[in-house]
Amino acid sequence: MNHGNDPHLVHTLTQLEALFGAVGEASLKKEVAYLHPSYAALIQASPFVTLATAGPEGLDASPRGDPPGFVQVLDDKTLLLPERRGNNRIDSLRNIMADPRVALLFLIPGVGETLRVNGRASISVAPELLERCAMAGKLPQCVIMIDIERVFFQCARAIQRSRLWDARDAKPEVPSAGAILEALTDAAIDGALYDREAPARQAKTLY
Repeated sequence: MNHGNDPHLVHTLTQLEALFGAVGEASLKKEVAYLHPSYAALIQASPFVTLATAGPEGLDASPRGDPPGFVQVLDDKTLLLPERRGNNRIDSLRNIMADPRVALLFLIPGVGETLRVNGRASISVAPELLERCAMAGKLPQCVIMIDIERVFFQCARAIQRSRLWDARDAKPEVPSAGAILEALTDAAIDGALYDREAPARQAKTLY
């Protein structure tokens, strides 16, 4: 679709800034270049983070989860993120090899505020780092070390609007993973079989 002649498109920073008011003092003051103890407490309580990376093939955002505190605070400028077993696509790791810039978004169930961390990442297989990230007796494949550049919390509006943490009685009617694979492969993959085997397969390969 060609939007080149759309008069409603925003083309300049001046146009963009005119759409919004001045940045509030709290929004400026909350950003720091290190991990304040209050921010460290949020990371230690979080069981879920999204890792954003960029590389030659474009952008990627990958979910990571484990018991709270799985992203470890080495010091006020360094985080440690274990790389668990997965599908072996290693999209995030490939990107980090090409471009070390990363962004993380931490979520805590029941808490409206999220935490954003921007920095630069490196990949390590140092035995002492793998050991400290062991889970269920299994070492991660590697660990991602994040050198922190910017940290700030995001206000609760997105969580409130989405009602993300509200109790839901019914599971949404969405296609299963097997149904998606069967549709994408013109039934080369048996979706029903994939779904039946998924719980046992995932439990066996969790770590």
